Amino acid sequence: MGSGASSTPAKDPVAADAAAAPASAPAADAPAAAAPGKGGKELVVFDKADYQKLLNALEKEDKKAVAEILSKANTTKAPEAPKHVAPTAESMGLDVEAWHQGKISIIVLGATGDLAKKETFPALLDLYAHDYLQKECIILGYGRKQMTTEDMRKHLAQELPKSIVCREMPECMQFIPAFLEKVQYCAGKYDSADDMAVLDKLLTAEEDKLDAPDKKTHRVFYFAIPPFVFLGAAKAINDSARAKNGFTRLIVEKPFGHDLKSASELQDGLGALFKEEEICRMDHFLGYEICQNILSIRFGNIWLNSLMNNHNVASVRISLKENFGTEGRGGYFTKYGIIRDVIQNHLLQVLCLVAMEKPSSISPEADVRDAKVTLLKQMLPFDEKEVVLGQYTGADGKPGYLEDDSIAEADRETAKYCPTFCQMVARIDNDRWRGVPFIIRAGKGIDASKCEVRIQFKNADPAPKLFGDKKCPRNELVMRVSPDEAIYMKMNVKSPGLAPNLLQSEMDLSYGDRYPGIYTPSAYTRLILAGIRGISDSFVRNDELMRSWELYSPLLESLEGKKELPIPYARGSRGPLQADEMLEKLDCIHEPGYVWRQRPQTDANFNRLMTK
Repeated sequence: MGSGASSTPAKDPVAADAAAAPASAPAADAPAAAAPGKGGKELVVFDKADYQKLLNALEKEDKKAVAEILSKANTTKAPEAPKHVAPTAESMGLDVEAWHQGKISIIVLGATGDLAKKETFPALLDLYAHDYLQKECIILGYGRKQMTTEDMRKHLAQELPKSIVCREMPECMQFIPAFLEKVQYCAGKYDSADDMAVLDKLLTAEEDKLDAPDKKTHRVFYFAIPPFVFLGAAKAINDSARAKNGFTRLIVEKPFGHDLKSASELQDGLGALFKEEEICRMDHFLGYEICQNILSIRFGNIWLNSLMNNHNVASVRISLKENFGTEGRGGYFTKYGIIRDVIQNHLLQVLCLVAMEKPSSISPEADVRDAKVTLLKQMLPFDEKEVVLGQYTGADGKPGYLEDDSIAEADRETAKYCPTFCQMVARIDNDRWRGVPFIIRAGKGIDASKCEVRIQFKNADPAPKLFGDKKCPRNELVMRVSPDEAIYMKMNVKSPGLAPNLLQSEMDLSYGDRYPGIYTPSAYTRLILAGIRGISDSFVRNDELMRSWELYSPLLESLEGKKELPIPYARGSRGPLQADEMLEKLDCIHEPGYVWRQRPQTDANFNRLMTK
């Protein structure tokens, strides 16, 4: 096989894994996948043609074809996967922080809901298993459903082993019994001060049983609840359940309002009850490994930071593609649409990290959020001529958006105008980025699932003495957020051998290859720990949120006021053709021929990408 060959393990014959074959695997010039054998995993080796057939069969979910291809392949024993090596609490300095030396209670509001079982409780298990939570802690679930603590523990005992945390780090499984011993449950209304007083009484009794060097008791309330009860819950907590002698913090997930007016009302209400430093507005994209790495990449490498400007960059593209539809979320999605769901929050946060200036070193109070707010104030109003809206239709036996049975009959007319795809252009009026289009693209029911940033550089100067009349392909820095975290730079090299042809290759940092077995916690694990520690940079500040709505509310009001139907696109396609045509006009070029060494993707990797 040619120089693009790669080794690709897989966890089972139908869903291939994202991690590359370990360095100790047998050398081969053909791709490999791992299949379960009686003695453990085996490497399955293919020739190039069969490997492509396997990828096609996986894409079509043709299990019969997959099984037939695997039956013809050669197998060899695969090495055991390395255990995940995590830093200790001591090495991170957690053990000397005041909250860690005292007592802490973490209260999950909406404890029986989908978000809590899939993300919040697994993240807390992860923190507990790695000793990032001190033993003197209480985990309390609070919800409207009438159930006992024992019922809650049985519920979690069934759900935690199915979580991504336990699937990716099986070693966490052994900590489930001890973790569940920490879990309590209390039923009540979210906006009832009386019910919160019952919660407070239960918490106080349990906290009094704990013994810690520091007698202060801290409380963190995680809101896994609908946004319309945020204010009522916050008021009830403030009235009846604040910590008595330690800090009280709220971790609140988006959506933070529906428009500028509702966001202002929410923030004014919360601000009247809690200080800004007590409110952690969580956007889980800020917890992704690559998003946390963007500032290190930009400002830790002098050669790259000097290239990041309008003299060198032709365009920046930030995209979130999802190959699944809105099934089960149609009711929610009809009220919000793709812009409110992922662009005004998630992708705008990524844009800020990519484009912001270095945080000030003059003021000790300055932080990353100051630089993000400055950038947001430099963004120009959006031009509707640079916005493409679409809605997916049924294709290949899969339903279209309007066929989603989770959309209520009363909302069917509204759903006709709800975009499931948007491509829009942000423009920044400062010396570094003036003239560079920041293309934000998001869609459901698209041909693939991935989230990435592509910084495309301008054309290289002609060099006829070296390359004749051939044009050099553009350099491009790609930061793959999910799945298969990676950072790679597309660059031009001479082809191997005697021929002097110019070939596009890459400098590649693929996390699965470079850091096998390294502990990489989920976004929720990172951000819950950051909220407990009071690390404010990881959350969205009030003025940052308000400025984002100042930018998006006028656009949304105008688009929705026109009552124009989104452009239909077939489910499984790239989206509306008009969006690709606009890319060419924005000098964002797709150059055929180059293929990054892709790997088959698993449902586990897709789940890292899925939005709430």
